Amino acid sequence: MSQQKTYFDPADLGKFGNITEFQATMGKKWFDYYAEVMKEGALTEREKALIALAVAHSTQCPYCIDAYSKTCLEKGADEEQMMEAVHVAAAIKSGTTLVYSVQMMNHVKKISM
Repeated sequence: MSQQKTYFDPADLGKFGNITEFQATMGKKWFDYYAEVMKEGALTEREKALIALAVAHSTQCPYCIDAYSKTCLEKGADEEQMMEAVHVAAAIKSGTTLVYSVQMMNHVKKISM
């Protein structure tokens, strides 16, 4: 079976640190910000990793899904917790789609009068 190249190359995740190459100042500021955000605070690092995993699925970023799946395991989350976090993201994303139906219903009622 041949390995077909896809648009997303998992090896690119390891190159993420290179984002400072074209804009060092902003890249460094982002990495500093990210490090501060992901530190233990009101939320544990494990909780933050689970939130990040859920957001990764909601934004459909394969790099983030790989990274935060690993991070969740490293921070002590188990498979059931990880899947539950993904389901929370799915429920919120589908709810967001459905709440926009109110706009559609309002518009239909307006033009049907």
